Amino acid sequence: MSKCNYLVSIIIINYNNTKYLERAINSSLNQTYQNIEILVFDDKSEEKIFKIEEKFNLNTKVKFFHNENKKTGIAAIDAGNAYDFLIKKSNGELIFLLDSDDYFHEEKVNFIKDIFDKNENISFIQNLNSIKNKVDIKILKTNSKFSYWPYFAPESCISFRKDFYKRYKEKADFLSKSFNDLWLGFRMGVFAFYVGKNFYQINKILTYYENFGESLKYKTLNYNWWQRRKNSFEFAYKISNRIRMLINFDYLITSIVVYILNIFKK
Repeated sequence: MSKCNYLVSIIIINYNNTKYLERAINSSLNQTYQNIEILVFDDKSEEKIFKIEEKFNLNTKVKFFHNENKKTGIAAIDAGNAYDFLIKKSNGELIFLLDSDDYFHEEKVNFIKDIFDKNENISFIQNLNSIKNKVDIKILKTNSKFSYWPYFAPESCISFRKDFYKRYKEKADFLSKSFNDLWLGFRMGVFAFYVGKNFYQINKILTYYENFGESLKYKTLNYNWWQRRKNSFEFAYKISNRIRMLINFDYLITSIVVYILNIFKK
């Protein structure tokens, strides 16, 4: 990738978060790095976004798209389809994902682009949305001594080279329907961490994450949370062929809990 003023794509998907959409778009337009395009996809929201489209009608950096296809009704799959649509429409060398209820720090694109430019081996970066503030680039270790997993950030915190997405699609995307409760950002993160070995985190808050959407039903330690955790291990095993994904204390406990919860559900 040439170190110059090349185009960067920010892609925003919206479903029933219309009242926050304008904020997301403005946070993208207000980036200190200005050679950007902003692609917005509305996934058949109940509240129409035409008034917002009118506000940005004269801004050539912003383009709107509407879902003309039938939805699956599975939130993670529908969101993945929306992101895929926009990525195919995008022209930027780097892709920044953004959910419509979240927004960016004004230096995010400039900061992350600079890291990509200086490190050709980096293909996938996630930034923090928590209280951690130290700036660093490193391969992540586990969340804690009790967890097998590293921290995988939500979609609005991840960015990647466009050719990385193509490699992901070729090798891992076929599993998305089998693990339809796993979001695209997680699946890409797992692929980057366990297969591509090019997964990096910036320990700096560059995304303001609201989380008003579908993921609210996955409250920590409820049934959906445990089931998705089990599916996460099995997805990672499928794409990495690492038996250790299924032979560790974390997966053992998760499997036992899911088994017990399934008995109670019956």
